[in-house]
Amino acid sequence: MAGVIKRGRGAVVGLAGVALLAAACGTSTPTKPTGVPASAKQAIEFAESGLGTEGRATQAEINAFEKLHPNITVKIDVLSSDSTTYLQQLEQRFAAGSSTPDVFESDVTYPAAFAKAGWVLPLDSYKPDLSSFFSGEVAAGQYQGATYAIPWFDNPEGLFYRTDLVPTPPATPAQLVTDAQAAMRSDHALKEGLAFEGAKYEGAITAFLTTEGAFGGKLDPSNLDSPGNVAALTFLYDALYTNHIAPTAVTGWEEGQVQQEFSSGHTAFAIDYPFVFSATTKGEPAYGKIGFIPFPAASGGSPSSALGGEMLAINSKTSHASAAWELIQYLTSVPVMVSRAEASGDPPAKAAAYTNALYAQDPQFREIKALAADAAPRPVSPVYPQISSALQSTLSAVFANQIKPARALSLAAPAIKALVTKAGA
Repeated sequence: MAGVIKRGRGAVVGLAGVALLAAACGTSTPTKPTGVPASAKQAIEFAESGLGTEGRATQAEINAFEKLHPNITVKIDVLSSDSTTYLQQLEQRFAAGSSTPDVFESDVTYPAAFAKAGWVLPLDSYKPDLSSFFSGEVAAGQYQGATYAIPWFDNPEGLFYRTDLVPTPPATPAQLVTDAQAAMRSDHALKEGLAFEGAKYEGAITAFLTTEGAFGGKLDPSNLDSPGNVAALTFLYDALYTNHIAPTAVTGWEEGQVQQEFSSGHTAFAIDYPFVFSATTKGEPAYGKIGFIPFPAASGGSPSSALGGEMLAINSKTSHASAAWELIQYLTSVPVMVSRAEASGDPPAKAAAYTNALYAQDPQFREIKALAADAAPRPVSPVYPQISSALQSTLSAVFANQIKPARALSLAAPAIKALVTKAGA
């Protein structure tokens, strides 16, 4: 696959400050944007975190946009590629009331907190065609009935498998276990049958989210200890301590380590993001032998994946909202999404962008599209950072065998529900 597909954002801790400020400020009231018309000669600033092929793809898109809109000059402000630092940089500017960046890249977990803080502009007055995007990512950009961010590219997390070791992908979680055990017996180069992110960070939540729909669960802060959620977490716990297909080392793994285990031929299955395709290089054991599917469903569940991805939003303090919207429309058009996917590997956020030409260049986009269509978002709430922090601690304790899954979720559920109730979101 050309380029490097952006990994899921690993940390949202900095948003805790946003949520606290949002609670003090109250919810912003959607208003019709005013300011400099898009037809006027002007300069705008676009903040993003892209480096390497992603950064070059963005620059090429901006160059093409400026040719189509010679009156609008776009300055790209490349902030940190580290998700926590990037978020802090945005927070500092918005909290200070800065009018720049005018438009910016946003992780799927940011919009609700930014909206409640009054830092982002509601976009409904522009009448965006949201039906053309995958619905899960659309939901991530909405708060209290208004739209604050537009999907830029999608990044679903799912289940990777070695097609040479597992010719037919598993149809159930139980089959995944037996396939992993069989692969470990047949290929002694394997160190484990399943790798997943188990470190105490956001990735542990998305790994859990990837599995829970398969058991009929849902990451609902008001009903955390549902039978489906307990079953999903029990599956991951059993993978470590009952079926022994996952190593206890996962308690320190993030998505990069999981990818390395898979690419280097140490595991038959891995829960991770699409960047695994491009990060696996020629000569590595998994190269050319990669399958990617939603996590297989148990009885009462449905195949599932977790939503990751990036969105585009407008600073509520900008005087150049109309020009910023012109840029968003351009960057999220189907031809530009296709070109970006070909250049950088970023999966398009619109179904129409998954074309035969894109499949001809890289057939894996067929598999990515299947996951993107049904990927489940994390709770859309201005207090998601606090929810995340509490849930990370819960999952970490389970993966370290300090507490059993049902007990852990039962203890965490009241506190997480109280967070949402108190925030009224």
